[in-house]
Amino acid sequence: MNEVLSQDEIDQLLTAISSGDSDADDFKPVNSAKKIKIYDFKRPDKFSKEQLRTVSNMHETFARLTTTSLSAQLRSMVHVHVASVDQLTYEEFIRSIPTPTTLAVINMDPLKGNAVLEIDPAITFCMIDRLFGGRGATIGNKNRDLTDIEQEVMEGVIVRILANIREAWASVIDLRPRFAQIETNPQFAQIVPPTEMVVLVTLETKVGDEEGMMNFCIPYLVLEPIISKLSSQFWFSSVRKNSTTQYLGTIKQQLTSVDMDVVAEIGTINLSIRDVLSLRVGDVVRLSNIKIGDELTLSVGNKKKFYCQPGVVGKKMAVQITGKVENVDSDEFEELSVEGDETYE
Repeated sequence: MNEVLSQDEIDQLLTAISSGDSDADDFKPVNSAKKIKIYDFKRPDKFSKEQLRTVSNMHETFARLTTTSLSAQLRSMVHVHVASVDQLTYEEFIRSIPTPTTLAVINMDPLKGNAVLEIDPAITFCMIDRLFGGRGATIGNKNRDLTDIEQEVMEGVIVRILANIREAWASVIDLRPRFAQIETNPQFAQIVPPTEMVVLVTLETKVGDEEGMMNFCIPYLVLEPIISKLSSQFWFSSVRKNSTTQYLGTIKQQLTSVDMDVVAEIGTINLSIRDVLSLRVGDVVRLSNIKIGDELTLSVGNKKKFYCQPGVVGKKMAVQITGKVENVDSDEFEELSVEGDETYE
């Protein structure tokens, strides 16, 4: 326990240092203990703090997507958020979850191996009651195995959750998680040896008034091929890249209905301001740089895009597209015909 010096003792120390009789180093504690980091060789850390932070960021996205999708499926208020991301042995994970519970074994294609999604019984039976038309209450016995019908219902919920996992992982890998089976006894879900390290994503889940946990357990052996991608720099750069292309198809579709000015240029002439001001109805202006039979230039907006020939469709003047301007990309515009109401005098 550290002793507190009195004011007289402090004054004596300051006087001794200022007079030169003692040096400040003489008053440093002799037994300064060095900081020692404990390392357990039986349980080596496989994930760095940065990698765990990246996994947490990815599953924050997963939590938001799952909140939206489950709210729509259950027609009830659902809230999911990441409570913690830890690394531990698979045996420790198995011992920490109740029996029976809902354990979904997930194939992590194209990664080799399986992961486990565990849903707390309180949340499981609440979801089942909602999907069966109830209010989401879990009045019955929750410490029991699921019936065959209940397993089928939960399979549909889990498949929807897996779609959110795929989207959340898209910035790192094109993951295609597939539902394999449901187990209710953790002892029957031995996907890796008990001493193998795993990363455990714990998600606090609230469905209506019921609260519980969802645990997503991923073994290190599954993540090992992409462990170098689980860095903040790679993840943020991928997120920025995906954000620029995610809605590209939608933007292109919306642009197809945008109105643009289309102008067929018959010819040009240079006139002075005096000549322009003196123009009257009935005057004839001789255009230069064009002859009868020459192709016109069709501009879209302020860009020259096509060559065309003037003509008439019904009682309306029109132009027929004959070619594209050379500097236009082949896939930039589709061939089209343009009709107009304009007349030229």
